[in-house]
Amino acid sequence: MYWDPRAEKMPQKDLQDIQERKLRALVHHAYEYSPFYRRKFKEMGLNPWDITGLKDLPKLPFTKKQDLRDNYPFGMFAVPISQIVRFHASSGTTGKPTVVGYTANDIEVWVESMCRSLTACGVTRDDIMQISYGYGLFTGGLGFHYAAERIGATVLPTSAGNTQRQIELMRDLHSTVIACTPSYMLYLAEYASKAGISIADDTKLRMGIFGAEPWSEETRKRIEEKTGITAYDVYGTSELSGPLFTECQERQGLHIWADHFLIEIIDPETGEQVGEGEKGELVVTTLSKEAMPLIRWRTGDITIMETEKCACGRTHPRILRILGRADDMIIVRGVNVFPSQIEHVLMQIPEVGEHYMIILDRAENGLDIMTVQVELSEKAFTDKVSDILELEKRIAEHLKAVLNVTAKVEIVNPGTLQRFEGKAKRVIDRRKI
Repeated sequence: MYWDPRAEKMPQKDLQDIQERKLRALVHHAYEYSPFYRRKFKEMGLNPWDITGLKDLPKLPFTKKQDLRDNYPFGMFAVPISQIVRFHASSGTTGKPTVVGYTANDIEVWVESMCRSLTACGVTRDDIMQISYGYGLFTGGLGFHYAAERIGATVLPTSAGNTQRQIELMRDLHSTVIACTPSYMLYLAEYASKAGISIADDTKLRMGIFGAEPWSEETRKRIEEKTGITAYDVYGTSELSGPLFTECQERQGLHIWADHFLIEIIDPETGEQVGEGEKGELVVTTLSKEAMPLIRWRTGDITIMETEKCACGRTHPRILRILGRADDMIIVRGVNVFPSQIEHVLMQIPEVGEHYMIILDRAENGLDIMTVQVELSEKAFTDKVSDILELEKRIAEHLKAVLNVTAKVEIVNPGTLQRFEGKAKRVIDRRKI
């Protein structure tokens, strides 16, 4: 099922021709109208005419989140404010917020990209889509909303939170698709179960589209087992336009719409491009954005790119599941650890529940201590100390085999750890305090 078959099944040569033409136009537009990029190009001694095709991409500068903060609020814009029809902004909890502006055409490209993506998942005009991402300055809710309406689906804009009401509306209005974070879906299932409600048996829900935080294949299996739905991955960042790309029904990677977005995978340390199939940081160049074009935007997300044609027939490149963020990486006693690696291990152990926390401390001798708190699943609940100790030991052994570093494991009772209605915050680093 396709939203725009001609675009989605475009021959690779035609896609490349579009990318090269749009890249040249982007570079000239950015140099002419963006104060930030004009200054950046001049500092590098780079002339827009130096960029003739994709082979010249490495000549262009990277753009980082700090650039957006340093040029707050309008220094990254390449159109006058009179052409901006919408702003979105980050929370700014770690410094100045990042502000993104959109022209009417930018909104259209965003909606078109999401229409392709939702259709690739199997969303149709017959669906009732419950959108449980936040609305407002956060891009998640509106990104799904406009595309679902364009497809013809019925939208239920519940936004984030108010879990009891979410389940009530899901049942009463017969939601068939839900969009939220994977951690919130697990919480919804847990909350419903405690209220004597089975999402699989007592609702019409058939599909979930989950993102905004890294999640593992094992978490996908947990969600599907608990709810009876089919779970799809979605990716986007607020700087690019919020949610943009999803898996198709083959679920072998997320399709990147290459006529609008040019992607690279680089070594996060050296900035050099890595080969296909190699893990690295995702870098995106926006080929169609007018208000705030981004050249070689370093997303900070770690993934792998695949360019082979998908079994679904789409010719656009795919990225595999986000493995973690470069800036979320934990260094424990000199070893690089991603929270997603820990989740991957935990979700394979049947006695373990869905909720966990990672706590980092520093001992008096200067060594790092990593503690992983894990909830026991309700089915495996026991008050026998020997059973708990044996499980803690087994989990610790599994973690060490994967992480190459020792973690202290603490089993806690079901319902003990914090639940999240938005993005889950799994790491507490007390070493900086």
